[in-house]
Amino acid sequence: MAYTFPPPSFRPLLIEIAALLTSTSSTLSVAETTTGGLVSAALLSVPGASKWYIGGATLYTGKSRRAFAGWTDENFKDYKGPTPELVAGLAVDIRKQLDTTYCIGESGATGPTVPGKPFVHVAGQTCIAFASSDGGIATRVVETGIAHREQNMVAFAEGTLQFVRDILVGDVKLEKPADSGAAKF
Repeated sequence: MAYTFPPPSFRPLLIEIAALLTSTSSTLSVAETTTGGLVSAALLSVPGASKWYIGGATLYTGKSRRAFAGWTDENFKDYKGPTPELVAGLAVDIRKQLDTTYCIGESGATGPTVPGKPFVHVAGQTCIAFASSDGGIATRVVETGIAHREQNMVAFAEGTLQFVRDILVGDVKLEKPADSGAAKF
């Protein structure tokens, strides 16, 4: 079976992201859930990625969020699924732990099914957050309108990379939250 990774549509994004990070001596980490490591794998497919890619975590379960993102019982108390604020918290936590310039976070629902109420998961929707070492944050929600697991994983990964690119070129501005001292979102 012949296939290529990353998908051809990722390549221009990856080349641009790598050049932008390298030119500013910035570093990047990743906190991803429903992309299952595809964002990190795509970034690592770029020759020279070790200059700017520091590491990442696939935080798919509560157990991994406790172990790698420092979640406590308080984080799970009213958990209803991914939100932009929750994903921003994951990005902030992993960025701090890996001491990177930036961290991109992602969490959503690939489908084909999702938990029922009280969870707010919507198949084909992911929340993406970008956290900077200066406290700036930006978020975006990507919706595919489909409930196909593999297609959503790839679409979410591409949407995440597009968001990184949009921020690094200045098309999306980072904002500082009113309460930047909040440990968890």
